Amino acid sequence: MRIVIALGGNALLHRGERPDADVQLANIDRVTTAMAALAHEHEVVLTHGNGPQIGLLALESASDPALSAPYPLDLLGAQTQGMIGSLLVRSLHDTLPGRPIAALVTHTLVRADDPAFRHPTKYVGQVYPLDVARSLACQRGWRIAQDTTGWRRVVASPVPERIVETDTIHELLSSGTLVICAGGGGIPVTADQNTGALSGVEAVVDKDLTAALLAEDLKADFLLILTDVPNVYAEFGTPGQRPVLDATPAELRRVGLPAGSMGPKAEAAARFVERTGGLAAIGALDAAYEIVHGRSGTLVRPALPAA
Repeated sequence: MRIVIALGGNALLHRGERPDADVQLANIDRVTTAMAALAHEHEVVLTHGNGPQIGLLALESASDPALSAPYPLDLLGAQTQGMIGSLLVRSLHDTLPGRPIAALVTHTLVRADDPAFRHPTKYVGQVYPLDVARSLACQRGWRIAQDTTGWRRVVASPVPERIVETDTIHELLSSGTLVICAGGGGIPVTADQNTGALSGVEAVVDKDLTAALLAEDLKADFLLILTDVPNVYAEFGTPGQRPVLDATPAELRRVGLPAGSMGPKAEAAARFVERTGGLAAIGALDAAYEIVHGRSGTLVRPALPAA
């Protein structure tokens, strides 16, 4: 079975942790342990988030007196793909001895006229108190919005149209390689209508929507979205909170999940199932193997045909 796995941003940095290199190195073993059993039995493509990392690089770049202007988000995204990909390759190399593993820096095509560029919604970077967030927004020209635990920078998140390197990923998979790609949703680029030339854009593509598109293009059997909760919850954080263990795409959308957290994950799972007839699931990183085998998480499945 071919499985596309989308790791949440919490895989390398949990909420509240300092973004130090040694912290991320310590967390990486948890990731590869969770992946190992699946990789032994199945063909795996691994994607990952980069929100904390790209936010940190953006802040450092904006504060660097040696630069006449901060690095744009597309180049910062490329840097995070290289760093996180390297960490994953090194750890998986030890966990899966003899298995070919490759990390690709990949680009995601978006439309230049996507409405998202006028309405930034994608959270990047760390959480701040309101006064600090306002100060940084004034200094850096940021847009800010309230997250579940504080205030964060928000940037444009255009819809992914195509992963540029899909054919290369196909070739690597055909040779038995475990592929790490589309990190942070991929480097956002637009294509010139006349020449096809690619240009980076100031945005961050949602990693789960990119993972769903990648899984569709690769004809994957299963899309596995891993996060820091055991399953999707209806009425999360209220006295009426209850787990959603099994749902069709339509049923999952009716739950009304928040746009800033579980909503994009649910939409990605729903899109993949609708477009391919495959299966998707959302659940906790440590339960990855159990989720694929139906013992944990929220399963998203096609609707049964009418009788």
